[in-house]
Amino acid sequence: MIFLTLLFMLLVILASAEVFTNALEHLGEKLGISEGVTGSIFAAVGTALPETLVPLLALLAGTSNASINEEIGVGAILGAPLMLSTLSISLLAFAVLKTRGVRGKFHPENTGFLRDLNFFLAAFAFATIAMFIPHHLTSVRACLGFVMVLIYFVYIMLTLRASKVLVESGHGTEAEESMLLCRIGLPSSLWVILLQLILGLALLVAGTKGFIFGVDAAAKVLGISALLLSLLIIPIATELPEKINSILWVRRNKDTLAFGNITGAMVFQGTLLPAIGIMLTPWEPRREVLAGVVITLIATAWIRWAAGRGPLKVWHVWINGSLYICYLGITLL
Repeated sequence: MIFLTLLFMLLVILASAEVFTNALEHLGEKLGISEGVTGSIFAAVGTALPETLVPLLALLAGTSNASINEEIGVGAILGAPLMLSTLSISLLAFAVLKTRGVRGKFHPENTGFLRDLNFFLAAFAFATIAMFIPHHLTSVRACLGFVMVLIYFVYIMLTLRASKVLVESGHGTEAEESMLLCRIGLPSSLWVILLQLILGLALLVAGTKGFIFGVDAAAKVLGISALLLSLLIIPIATELPEKINSILWVRRNKDTLAFGNITGAMVFQGTLLPAIGIMLTPWEPRREVLAGVVITLIATAWIRWAAGRGPLKVWHVWINGSLYICYLGITLL
């Protein structure tokens, strides 16, 4: 029954993410913004809501067990960037392997792609340093959290500033599918788009809240810690919207949207959420936590190095998938 509940809540999360991101694409088209903004900010934040809400609701309104809430929170905060930088990116290679081959190339808009990776690496480095700051130095930890929030706002400003030039060069957002609410007869107006956004968000909150209690119960049944379960299971489940959207986009040769959806979510989850985790959780370098952080940084640095030397190739992102397998070996052993 527990696992059926988890499956049901997962379906609710996926359905609500589809409703939300469908509206986001139309919002990007109506506002006349670039694929970079739609992918790295709008779609990234939208599809990141499930894994974003898990730690927030766990910490602020989770179960009656505070330590379980903290473990789920830390696991979900750090597990999401780990999943995005390793397994999620590597799946794009399998999606285009037949059409592009092992030595085929990806072609995301390079300035935005590199900007996303640079900002994530900088922010996640601060999150890693914060793990080694003693808890009694609250002012130091608070300063690190503030810097991480500031990094995200600077990132948003730079991404929006680049939008106009990208639209003029042919990187404007185009929604390929009609609005879901318009299929039942509603007009394609800004108000209808906002209504669909709100409906999607409400469903996300409900599904994520149920998922938290399911994880707590499943951890007890399986006899493993909520931290380990939330590091491995929650990200696989809640990152599905990013995976599915990016795979669909990359198969349509929309590499900027595909990669922006993943790297933009990495920046969002590598800045704001760790800042909250630093202040509301123990945020300590436990083995499985530290292993996840180190592998996330290695995976991101590898992609940044490869993309900086020329077009990113299909086999490059397979390295990231192998790093996720390494992480599984470290934690499960």
